[in-house]
Amino acid sequence: MRWIIALVAILGLVAGGAYAFRGDIALALMERVLDRNMASDGIDVLPDGLHIGLCGAGAPMPAADRGGPCVIVIAGKRMIIVDSGTGGVRTLARMGFQAGQIERVLLTHFHSDHIDGLGEMMLQRWVAGGQSDPMPVHGPAGVERVVAGFNDAYALDQGYRVAHHGAETVPPAGFGGVAQPFALDGGEAVVIDDGGLKITAFAVEHAPIEPAVGYRVTYKGRTAVISGDTKASAAVEKAAAGADVLVHEALSPALVGMIGSAAKKAGRDKLTKIMADILDYHTTPEEAAEIAARAKVKRLLLYHIVPPLPVSALEGPFLGRARELFSGPLSVGRDGDLVSMPAGSTEVSLANRL
Repeated sequence: MRWIIALVAILGLVAGGAYAFRGDIALALMERVLDRNMASDGIDVLPDGLHIGLCGAGAPMPAADRGGPCVIVIAGKRMIIVDSGTGGVRTLARMGFQAGQIERVLLTHFHSDHIDGLGEMMLQRWVAGGQSDPMPVHGPAGVERVVAGFNDAYALDQGYRVAHHGAETVPPAGFGGVAQPFALDGGEAVVIDDGGLKITAFAVEHAPIEPAVGYRVTYKGRTAVISGDTKASAAVEKAAAGADVLVHEALSPALVGMIGSAAKKAGRDKLTKIMADILDYHTTPEEAAEIAARAKVKRLLLYHIVPPLPVSALEGPFLGRARELFSGPLSVGRDGDLVSMPAGSTEVSLANRL
């Protein structure tokens, strides 16, 4: 018994000493983490192939673990972003990727939750990467207006940054974005086709938001499809045929209906109507599962999750019968998810980098 008392006393002294020097310990740990992070390159450690990540798995409704819609496409050493919702570039950094390595952004449509992080993403890419060219931003008709608006909104900040850091550090010519509009010919447009990477935009159904597109990405024999916002669409199913992964938006009418009912009881008539309105231009988890099953995709990753799921126990009610309808791996996406598809293999793996 005495040795137990002595051990407890010693542990108490050690703990007390550690507490007394907690600031020094924290600084030492911070130095180690900074050294590691500054020397790391999140892309270099990935195997050659296609990787699809979620820098934002949520939608307009605020959620603690899901930012606005934002999808990372890594093909070999190239990094392209699809949509730039709230917090996307910050989550990108937390996942170990550098904003300065963003090659370009592709927009699916111009709903605010898909573009409201674009200004910050352009700024971080410019400042962190010392870019000497503005960021290309691709999208259907209307992208010119969106990019011009962000460039104008950040114009004063451009002057501040250059004046403070100097033109050699933040080249003025690298500020902002440059719009790259594409037209849909027969419902499709090839956006990128070089270096073994091909990205094709295809029209989806999100009326009255038109045009709205999804993207099919192929690289070294691996394929991913990103639906963007759409109701259940034959175009998505066609694009996803045989794909390794389908990243599809999902909305639960039952859970949204609960929000609408609560809003009605509280006398919040406008919110009640909005909850009813959003049901007709999104896809349910069951519908997304049926699309994935018919398209014979290997993995289904749901994103643009509506409504927020504050506890994981809500994932079951959110999915409904989706797992019965699609027999492959199905995940309710979270920020930080990364699907890896190495070249020369059939592997499709999911990990979370947060």
